[in-house]
Amino acid sequence: MKRSIIKLFFVGGLLAFSAVNAQSTEKTLTKEQIEAKKKAAAEEKAKLPKPYHPEANAELDIQNAVKLAKKTHKNVIIQAGGNWCIWCLRFNNYVQQTPELKKVVDDNYVYYHLNWSPENKNEKIFASYGNPGEKFGYPVFIVLDENGKQIHTQDSSVLEEGSGYSLEKVKKFFTTWKPKKS
Repeated sequence: MKRSIIKLFFVGGLLAFSAVNAQSTEKTLTKEQIEAKKKAAAEEKAKLPKPYHPEANAELDIQNAVKLAKKTHKNVIIQAGGNWCIWCLRFNNYVQQTPELKKVVDDNYVYYHLNWSPENKNEKIFASYGNPGEKFGYPVFIVLDENGKQIHTQDSSVLEEGSGYSLEKVKKFFTTWKPKKS
């Protein structure tokens, strides 16, 4: 009986060790796999629209977005990021290519892409919104009401699903922060 228990623990330990070891080797990528992933990401990035403009006067653009929002009784969504950011480009493309999301955005928001890149970090603008990119990374979303008051900052990572975004989570984000119609 004692020997059976010892054998059972030994076999159980071996199985546990094998399972842990198998999981760690599955997650380890070869240099070739890493390079292939980088190449695929670069090819994807090259095909996606580039909505960020480092040369833009972001302060003036946001003032104009707020004026339009006030006139049309919409909120402003500021999508902060850059053309260097695959997740920023994916989000923009996802919203533009998903009719259900595009309608919610077009009906309720004035949309602005606030650039953050080595060419133009827009430090003054980012500081005025609490530097959310430092906390959450990119993209990060800043929601303003029609008067330009910051009412929400959204971490985009909670909207992700796989190598893209969740329709349900993104739609909930947009519908939660749309203007309250009276």
